[in-house]
Amino acid sequence: MSTTELVPAPKAIAPEESGRALDALLPPDIARACETVGVRKAGMDIVSMLVLAGLAGAFIALGAMLFTVTITEAGGGLGPSRLLGGVAFSLGLILVIVAGAELFTGNTLVVMAWASRKVSTALLLRGWGIVYIGNFAGAALTALLVFVARNWELGNGAVGGTALRIAATKVQLGALEAIALGVLCNVLVTLAVWLALSARSVPGKVVAIVFPITAFVAAGFEHSIANMYFIPMGLLLKEEESAVRASGLSTADLSALDWSGFLVDNLLPVTIGNVIGGAVLVGVVYWFVYLRPHEG
Repeated sequence: MSTTELVPAPKAIAPEESGRALDALLPPDIARACETVGVRKAGMDIVSMLVLAGLAGAFIALGAMLFTVTITEAGGGLGPSRLLGGVAFSLGLILVIVAGAELFTGNTLVVMAWASRKVSTALLLRGWGIVYIGNFAGAALTALLVFVARNWELGNGAVGGTALRIAATKVQLGALEAIALGVLCNVLVTLAVWLALSARSVPGKVVAIVFPITAFVAAGFEHSIANMYFIPMGLLLKEEESAVRASGLSTADLSALDWSGFLVDNLLPVTIGNVIGGAVLVGVVYWFVYLRPHEG
């Protein structure tokens, strides 16, 4: 028996069916797809989840690194520079969605499967916790690798100065401000994930991701996983005289840039905001509209 006899002939696809296969999903279908994906994500084994979370942290860190390089000494003014930086940062979520990884901020949408009682509270929190830890490890290790590679010396140290200013600004945010910025950020991030779920092709997913991510970055909103790269990078550069000199910051300006400023003043409130923005304002709202049980 030949090999070709073991392979079934491909089923012919009518032209109209082929066209429908490329159509974007409508919102009710996106909601059902999101629920299905949430069940799969929550049930993933711990090792796979942790490895994919580490990758996601690294992917977002690479986007953050590219953002830092892109906005350094960029001409055209604040708006155009940040717009270009936002496009560059989109690399992170494109890698997460297309290459496949587990990102905490996107995984807040698993709440839709939880609301439908297809995922238990224990599994929901387990998944969030493991992915958050994995993201932290991936992002922080990438920061260390970029530091050792001395990428920050580009432009005669100008990139290092930019990275240091970014970190110093983040740790000086007030708690309510950081929460609000985290809420706004993850509304846009989860909407990017939502739109990417609707797309049937890689170019479609890329286009769906770029605009919401560019918007949150250009507007200066706060992303907890990105900050797991930005602030550790700043902590490393704080000890480099050339980076401090390039940043133009004084000792007083850098006084809040320490581990307490990172974990307590920034990461905690931003994470709370990210959960509210993604799980409540996007996940729960779309669940209520499209998936909640309707009394007949």
